[in-house]
Amino acid sequence: MARPPGPLLLPRLLLLLLLQFAAAGRPCGPSGLSRDVVLGRLGANITLICRDEVPANVTVRWQVEERGAAVPRGRGRPLAEGNVLLLRWLRYEDSGRYICSVGSRLLRSLWLLVEEPPETPRVSCYRRSHDKDVLCEWPQQTKPSPGTRAMLWVKRRFTAENATEQRCRYFSKARKFVCRVKVPPGTEDTKHLVVSTCVSNSASGLAGEDKIITLSGVPVKPDPPLNVTVEALEKAPQWLRVNWSYPLSWDPRFYWLRFQVRYRPEPAPAFVEVDQVTTTWLDIRDAWRGTKHVVQVRAQDEFGHGAWSEWSREAVGTPWTDPRDFTSEKGPFSSQFPMEDDSYEVTLPPELFWEDRADGSVMEPSAHPVASPHAFLVAGGSLLLGIALFVGIVVRYRQMWWTGRQRGTKPEGEGQHMLVPLGLPSPPLSDTPLLSYPTPTAPGTLHITHLDCSSSRQ
Repeated sequence: MARPPGPLLLPRLLLLLLLQFAAAGRPCGPSGLSRDVVLGRLGANITLICRDEVPANVTVRWQVEERGAAVPRGRGRPLAEGNVLLLRWLRYEDSGRYICSVGSRLLRSLWLLVEEPPETPRVSCYRRSHDKDVLCEWPQQTKPSPGTRAMLWVKRRFTAENATEQRCRYFSKARKFVCRVKVPPGTEDTKHLVVSTCVSNSASGLAGEDKIITLSGVPVKPDPPLNVTVEALEKAPQWLRVNWSYPLSWDPRFYWLRFQVRYRPEPAPAFVEVDQVTTTWLDIRDAWRGTKHVVQVRAQDEFGHGAWSEWSREAVGTPWTDPRDFTSEKGPFSSQFPMEDDSYEVTLPPELFWEDRADGSVMEPSAHPVASPHAFLVAGGSLLLGIALFVGIVVRYRQMWWTGRQRGTKPEGEGQHMLVPLGLPSPPLSDTPLLSYPTPTAPGTLHITHLDCSSSRQ
């Protein structure tokens, strides 16, 4: 006895039927080719045959009417002769109408289409701002063939309604297809939508994987910032001022953006990145002196929701250089090279920049350093200050010498003091006193009595 179907089998079958019904209205395949159209692959070889059998005594001539060329019908560019025409290394420009004829009699006309099968779409959807339409895009590794078409369909999930169709546009500079999603009327932000894509040409047709999205769940991806400029700051040889503006699709009155800046000197292959920039300007303080720098900016929602925008167009700028500096980028050579610590103190010897003449002699560089007038001012001021200091020292010395000489020429006794014995003389050996010391009559007066030595002589 057969087991009854499980409870989940019926919903699965219903879902499968709905998906098949939805896919039935989205044909994705190569466009039909008529019998006179020959398809060629890019870079390949192809052989065109005029007739199966051609008499040996006739001459078959080939000519081509290139696609888009303004030539009268039947008067194309002549090619080789013979029943078989071999074309090597096909290009897109080889597409056109190939005619073989004998004399003025047309034998056969063939259309050659040179196309490459398209790449499988890998779709990603986003909004350029919180109040903009949903865009879906996918990149291309190579440029698609001229006849390649890209289509997008949108419909509500689990419904039998017809999908809205939208043709996508290819942007050659960005190398990607971009489609604008036409949301069915009355769709809520939380309802699921099915997005389908197809890329086809005469060579092949490929469908991308269906993508399920909701309007509220689509990430925000701003457009790149605009008007990026790089300016030099006066008397700042290692500074650069970068300015930019918000993209037109973003209204800063409701939400702001945060930015990321990257820059590099032209000789350097890698970028230096600066994150968490909330203003529309940035000062670069470690630029290389006299070197051109490449700067780019990208943006993201201020809260970090969604994805970063594409990088802006490259802007270039060079830091300020002193016009009196002979080592600037306008001079014939520069002997300054940046070090690892961003110093520029290493100067190469000028002999490395000498040139050899044809006769083997050495020619010195044509540019010589020009002395700055400031150097003369500093040297003159220092010399004057030294002379003034020397004169002051000489005058001071002469004043001291004159003062000392005046003191040495005063009258004898003026300003001098007599030496007075501090102790009394010793008493005489005999009983007769030789000296008498009367009491002074006034303070400070010393009376000396004459000593008579006649008795002692006797």
